[in-house]
Amino acid sequence: MRALILTAFALPSVAYAEGRDIVVTGAGLEAPAGLAAYDVSVIERDRLTTTASGRLEDVLRDVAGFQQFRRSDSRSAHPTSQGATLRGLGGNASARALILLDGVPQTDPFGGWIPWSAYDPSRLGMVRVTRGGGSGVNGPGALAGTIELMSAGPDEIAPAWGAIAYGSRDSVEAEAGVSGAMGGGYGVLSASYARGDGFTPIVADARGPVDRPAFYEQASLSARTAFAVGGDTELQANLLGMLDRRDRGTDFTPNRNLGADASVRLVGRGRWGWEAATWLQLREFSSDFASVNADRTAVNPSLDQYNVPATGLGARFEVRPPLGGGVELRLGGDARQTTGETKELYSFAAGAPTRARRAGGRTRTFGGFADLSFAPDDAWTLTAGARIDRWRIEKGHLDETVLATGAAATDQDFADRSGWEPTARAGIAFRPAQAVTLRSAGYLGWRLPSLNELYRPFRVGADVTAANPLLKPERLKGVDAGVDYRPLPGFRLSATLFYNRLDDAIANVTLAPNSRQRQNLEAIRSQGIELEAAARHGPWQLSGSWTLIDAKVRADSGPSAALDGLRPAQTPRNQASATLAWNRPDGMAASATVRHLAGQYEDDQNSRRLGAATTLDAVLRVPVARGLSIEARGENLTDTLVEAGISGADVIERATPRTLWIGLRYGG
Repeated sequence: MRALILTAFALPSVAYAEGRDIVVTGAGLEAPAGLAAYDVSVIERDRLTTTASGRLEDVLRDVAGFQQFRRSDSRSAHPTSQGATLRGLGGNASARALILLDGVPQTDPFGGWIPWSAYDPSRLGMVRVTRGGGSGVNGPGALAGTIELMSAGPDEIAPAWGAIAYGSRDSVEAEAGVSGAMGGGYGVLSASYARGDGFTPIVADARGPVDRPAFYEQASLSARTAFAVGGDTELQANLLGMLDRRDRGTDFTPNRNLGADASVRLVGRGRWGWEAATWLQLREFSSDFASVNADRTAVNPSLDQYNVPATGLGARFEVRPPLGGGVELRLGGDARQTTGETKELYSFAAGAPTRARRAGGRTRTFGGFADLSFAPDDAWTLTAGARIDRWRIEKGHLDETVLATGAAATDQDFADRSGWEPTARAGIAFRPAQAVTLRSAGYLGWRLPSLNELYRPFRVGADVTAANPLLKPERLKGVDAGVDYRPLPGFRLSATLFYNRLDDAIANVTLAPNSRQRQNLEAIRSQGIELEAAARHGPWQLSGSWTLIDAKVRADSGPSAALDGLRPAQTPRNQASATLAWNRPDGMAASATVRHLAGQYEDDQNSRRLGAATTLDAVLRVPVARGLSIEARGENLTDTLVEAGISGADVIERATPRTLWIGLRYGG
């Protein structure tokens, strides 16, 4: 069986052709020298695989300024709330950071959120976070920055690995995988599974008879291969399947996300470096919503989004001419298409729907880019890039039907729209001494509204948010300046000041009590400071980050004028993280992580405040036999109340309470 698997997903680390060694890495082309001018954080594999929760979105909180729309993780939050952003550009559940896996965009093609539960950190070799907009070479969508997930290479993964753990509230986690080299490449096949009875989201003093624990069950299957197909060319193929089922803690609130992704990338490592990639995303999402009375003694169905099928297609090409003289040039283009439709039953009476709705459309983007880096000597690095995008929003429609008669209540086709978006970025890095780098950058970025924002309404408790098919693209301009200090190997200190202005920011604007609509604000202005530090001495490692953000809404007229000067929803003023880790060569390891989140507002009017929270996580791994370890993990050991949401009459929802795990791990 193992031989069959490795034959089907073959990829070795070294192949031989025409008398030369071709190193097959599974990675893309090397990062350009111009990256030194930008604010970059890297999370290494040893950190990715030693978090208390085992969740990727949790370890990303190590990065200064990383934020999701909700404080909950992918076991309890509603999937549609799980975007990602940086630098206080929040207030929206769609991702304002561009997330890539091996160069392929990962946001949901309909909703713009991230299926975090599909990404097992043990499959990754590194995460690189570049803060600041205008990714240029990676396509549109990088308003707040770019988060690059890079699969582990053949030298980072064991031939076989597995883990199983049992945790609080009858929770189970399991993962397993095999990898190997043969022929001209290497292959990896892995699977992960998690389920739990969950906790009751509503805090104890606000619960009623309708409230209960929120169940979750999640699984993913990943296959990856890379092999040499020519003298200097490597072919990489990825397959990812995912299933995510959750519940929101009352009857009539199940949701499900089913998906499959496939991508192929060719990487040429000859004198002319080049990459060509294409990808496909298939999704089926469904979610039920409920209405709970004020005393929380009765619950009734309010909306049944029984199917939201979506498809994402894309392709990208890049070439790097061999210019020499410290000059690196990247030229290329990309294209993306998303198609989706929400199918719903709504307007419930006596527990049954009376109307049906279908709404959706298609978006397309086509872009070209050029990016130049120049390092005339060891002290200076200059970089500049530009891209131009053509976008289209088309086939938008809203059809509503009276179920009893079949009569059309609404039959509306929205006009197609299109436009051009030029963006650019430039930066400079100067090393006055071996250990010091001074850097500064300026950038422009943009993001097209998701199909979800354009066409899908949603409900949280008693609060209903309407879609808006007339939303405009978001546009960002920003600058930053910072210093990196690396006096010794394993020691790093960085500080960055930034200023961003997000024009036409999409936000949920309150129109009346319990009634909101997605609208374009005039702008969100965010400025602040980011600090990161890391030090390693022998088996000990200490790392930390802190962000102070002053974010304000700018709105002079219209329904959003009352928001002028307020903080964007779900945007804390400061947040911090610190981890102390101890790792011995024999596999004995321990770590403790403290995180702090300042208070933030649930709503655009800054009337519902979520309290500050400080949490403590810990991990202990003890080897008991060759390759086998006992692992104990604790999340939120102090059982701090982390408020994740407020709805209705100040009904508070919490994030993960104290959760303890004990398990076995082999290999990895």
